[in-house]
Amino acid sequence: MKTAATAVDVARLAKVSQSAVSRSFTPGASVSEATRERVMAAARKLGYRPNALARSLITRRSRIVALVMGYLQNQFYPLVIEQLSQQLQKQGYHVLMFISDGDATDNVLDEILQYQIDGIVMASAMLSPTVARQCADVGVPVVLFNRVPDLSAFGRHSTCSVTSDNLRGGQLAAELLLARGHRRIAFLAGLEKSSTNLERERGFGQALQAAGAGVYRRAVGHYSFEGAQEATRALFAGPGRAPDAVFVANDHMAIAAMDVIRQELGLRVPQDVSVVGFDDVPQAAWGAYRLTTVAQSVGAMVDATVTLLNEQMHDGAPPRNVVVPCRVVERASVRPAPVRSARAAAAGPSRTASATPARAGSRRAAAS
Repeated sequence: MKTAATAVDVARLAKVSQSAVSRSFTPGASVSEATRERVMAAARKLGYRPNALARSLITRRSRIVALVMGYLQNQFYPLVIEQLSQQLQKQGYHVLMFISDGDATDNVLDEILQYQIDGIVMASAMLSPTVARQCADVGVPVVLFNRVPDLSAFGRHSTCSVTSDNLRGGQLAAELLLARGHRRIAFLAGLEKSSTNLERERGFGQALQAAGAGVYRRAVGHYSFEGAQEATRALFAGPGRAPDAVFVANDHMAIAAMDVIRQELGLRVPQDVSVVGFDDVPQAAWGAYRLTTVAQSVGAMVDATVTLLNEQMHDGAPPRNVVVPCRVVERASVRPAPVRSARAAAAGPSRTASATPARAGSRRAAAS
């Protein structure tokens, strides 16, 4: 039986030290390109592959990051998984994914910690006080992705988090719909206790209130496709006039809402009802939907997450929270701005025009 080549064999053939072999296989380690090429050539010739488990016993670092997902229904999270995994792999980390039961992670913690992981990213899953305390006890840093910690349970800077500016995103959605002349504006909520939904709804309500309006109707879709369908039916079944616009807490539910509005209720989007989502998933641009939405910058959020993980794993930096700006991506699910006549355009801005719609329009132009 052929004996597997070792790092010593590679070092001897490449005429370098064993530590140079180790550095050559460690992403980011200090080694000249010439030395790395000699080591890699010798490794290929001998059929050598480094033993990650053996290295972790020596360095006491597994270079494994656990990615904990609460659910995968939302098309936003496959994008996150892809980009986050690619970033971490480029830095020499391995991603181990776990699916938690619902929005909590206590049920998978024991399994996660069996792998001597270096860090945890929790996406679409909430960190409970129990999990936070146990991770702190064993020195495993945690970064929340698209969630913020419950300040009443953890304190303001107890753990790291990366989110979009969900509050501003809700404001942008309201400003857009108000600028297009809508007044019966409904809100389709996600998970009511999740930080994403709370902030989006709060910003939405603030912008409506500032314009002297309010949420016309409200229903809860629990961030699920079927839940959003039921919530949409409820929004349009109430007494009085139906909503003329709906802001939906994410694109996954907005697509479900558009299906119900058009196929079951026989209404047109946007002629009868405008719809705004949140996330900007790939499906939002499909020709069947062309959904106007508040876009989250996945790339910037992933960059911030990897930076925070490295700060925690290597530098012991204090936890901090990163908020990434979002923007409106306008397609065809919101009624267009009214076309001004040539005479009105030549006369300049109307004296009676509201300042809020003008500001909202300028932001959209800059974001397009």
